[in-house]
Amino acid sequence: MHAQIILFDGFDPLDVVAPYEVLYAGGTASGGALTVELVTAEGPRDVVSGTGALTLRATGTLDPRAADLVVVPGASGRVGEPGEVPDVDAGEGEWRQDEFVPVLLGRALTTRLPTLLKEALDDPAVTVATVCGGSLVPAMAGLLEGRHATTHHLGLDMLDATGVHAVRARVVDDGDLVSGAGVTSGLDLGLYLLERELGPRIAHAVETLFAHERRGTVWRAAGPAPATL
Repeated sequence: MHAQIILFDGFDPLDVVAPYEVLYAGGTASGGALTVELVTAEGPRDVVSGTGALTLRATGTLDPRAADLVVVPGASGRVGEPGEVPDVDAGEGEWRQDEFVPVLLGRALTTRLPTLLKEALDDPAVTVATVCGGSLVPAMAGLLEGRHATTHHLGLDMLDATGVHAVRARVVDDGDLVSGAGVTSGLDLGLYLLERELGPRIAHAVETLFAHERRGTVWRAAGPAPATL
């Protein structure tokens, strides 16, 4: 199994590093059954995050035909006050540090990323996983209409407005689409993917190594609908 974790200008570092470390450790624990790399839609390059000047190196190109798992992070930057509108339209001008998250996510949509994500989502053999605001990237591109997903709590209304069934849960499993909520949910998302794809013993070994216990119940559209509590 091969996983590709996407970088784009302004990405949130923890959205990337948390699942990367979990998946990499899962690969080690499974004797190489899982490999993971950092990629961009454009190919190998240094990519600057939205947190300070932290830079990570993408070593490959996003290729849904070569990946079994594609992970999309969110962005980090100014959140602003409720109702505050960014003073720069998404996709226009040169990218700057300390910009608004919606602007950074919008600029990611001006690359080849939406086309490649559509290719991944159209292939039932590929699982697309998102962390935090990462679900808004394919959602804003119109690729998740009618699907169940989650995102950071500040973005749930935006996610719902795209036609997604937004779920307030730590991790949401919608088949070949698995999404995590807040930034630290990347750890839980990675561990759940290890359990789902490589088995609970591999996931437990990594959980023990990292001294991190997963939080909450993974939400799936299964079983009876609960009554109002």
